[in-house]
Amino acid sequence: MNTHAGVVEHLFRHSAGQITATLARTLGTAGLDLAEEAVSDALEQALRTWPHTGVPDNARGWLFRAARNRAVDLLRREAVLQAKLPALVELEACPESGAQDAELALMLLCCHPDLPMTSQVALTLKTVGGLGVPEIASALLTSPATVAKRITRAKSSLRTAADAVELPSPEAVPDRVDSVLAVLYLLFNEGYGASSGDAAVRGELCAEAIRLARLLLSDPSTDLPKARALLALMQLQASRLPARVDESGDLLLLDEQDRDRWDHTLIAEGTAMFAVACTGPELSAYHVEAAIALCHAAAGEPGQTDWQRVLELYEQLLRLRPSPVIRLNRAIAVAMVHGPDAGIAELRLLEGDVRLRDYPPLPAALGALSLRAGRPDEAARYYDRALGLPGSEPQRRFLRKRLAECAARSE
Repeated sequence: MNTHAGVVEHLFRHSAGQITATLARTLGTAGLDLAEEAVSDALEQALRTWPHTGVPDNARGWLFRAARNRAVDLLRREAVLQAKLPALVELEACPESGAQDAELALMLLCCHPDLPMTSQVALTLKTVGGLGVPEIASALLTSPATVAKRITRAKSSLRTAADAVELPSPEAVPDRVDSVLAVLYLLFNEGYGASSGDAAVRGELCAEAIRLARLLLSDPSTDLPKARALLALMQLQASRLPARVDESGDLLLLDEQDRDRWDHTLIAEGTAMFAVACTGPELSAYHVEAAIALCHAAAGEPGQTDWQRVLELYEQLLRLRPSPVIRLNRAIAVAMVHGPDAGIAELRLLEGDVRLRDYPPLPAALGALSLRAGRPDEAARYYDRALGLPGSEPQRRFLRKRLAECAARSE
């Protein structure tokens, strides 16, 4: 990525949701598609012009004006929305406080209770998080076609369920918060382990998820213990990002990372946020995941990790949020406590789960444990299977290195 493209990517991740929300607040739910298209067109315009003209001093303001002007052009072709044109033309800037309110309102609107949970998540990831359909499909373990249909139907339903983009009544907020938290969780995870592209991690997505979580805490109606627990989890996980890849941009496993490079300020912030999250009676899955992250953050060396405690926490997490991915992670903990063959036995139970059919971490985990068990030929078969599945280029380089290690051990 060249310098200008990197600047645009940074601004887009941090501003797209706010600009889309500001435009959508003026246009209403009927204009949500138009607002998204205008912001996307503004991004493309920046990518075309900034390499020649330079990055503007107020780049975010430039993007807003370009999106607003594009929305005006598009609106003139939309007879249904003609009445919104004067208000849109009057939008001179994207105010910070108003934009935050609009963005929170848009997040909660995308999680309208009339929409199925899967549609809420897909729509919010697309509209507020700025993820593409393939990225969302990877995060949700489903197909791009399914995601596209969910988003289209969700927007159609929203136009029937609500007209304005505004904060719901305090009584209506609790029904939507769980979906918002699920969206932020998926957005962070896509950044923490990019499912496609040339980067192993996408720090901008992690930072955006943390920013949006802080946005939730800024409003009393959404400042809840589970929201604080999720923010703590993301801070603790993000603390490892500086050490998660080597100088070549290749993935490093947890026990390969230089722990001196972890962001200890973020660890302290996450630890403090977790303590605040635990002051009430609520125990969410995010609390348990944050506790697992704390176990890793507290270990100065790989051998100091309390894997027995991690395994107990995964047992608790499975009761709160049963999922094949959590079962996979629990199997790794089983292997650390009871040996690789015990972990392999757990993972093989997951091989028939259709939700993990195209999920590279499953065969990769089987390969890693087979290698630990001293069976490099078996490990190579699993790594080769993982290579045949979709993934980012750094993930593929990681798998090829492991295959080379299997070949060396087989000699």
